[in-house]
Amino acid sequence: MNKNVGGIDKVIRILLGVVLIALTLTNVIGWWGWIGVVPLLTGLFSRCGLYSLLGINTCPLKK
Repeated sequence: MNKNVGGIDKVIRILLGVVLIALTLTNVIGWWGWIGVVPLLTGLFSRCGLYSLLGINTCPLKK
């Protein structure tokens, strides 16, 4: 599978995921914070299913 998440997008996804999970583990927010697993994994694997469906690609072009 081709990567379709790159650069700033990747960093934001990872940070958002970590923050949501950390807030959940410290009981600052409720169980819904586990949704942070989704952006964390999409950032780590550089692959987003929704981006594929919408034809979006934030990875730089490879030569």
